[in-house]
Amino acid sequence: MSRTRRRLSKSQCVCIALLWAALCYVVLTGAERIDGPVILMMLLSGALVFIPIVKALR
Repeated sequence: MSRTRRRLSKSQCVCIALLWAALCYVVLTGAERIDGPVILMMLLSGALVFIPIVKALR
């Protein structure tokens, strides 16, 4: 059973990006120190969020 996924709409992409930005803001303002693991986590989460968004917009 192969089901095809529905593409993300532009408004869904914007909402996902804004939610990711809000989560990053909360993490950065709540962190005691902004060090390597925090920066790495932000980069990896950004990749996990924005790669599907870019693919959906193409």
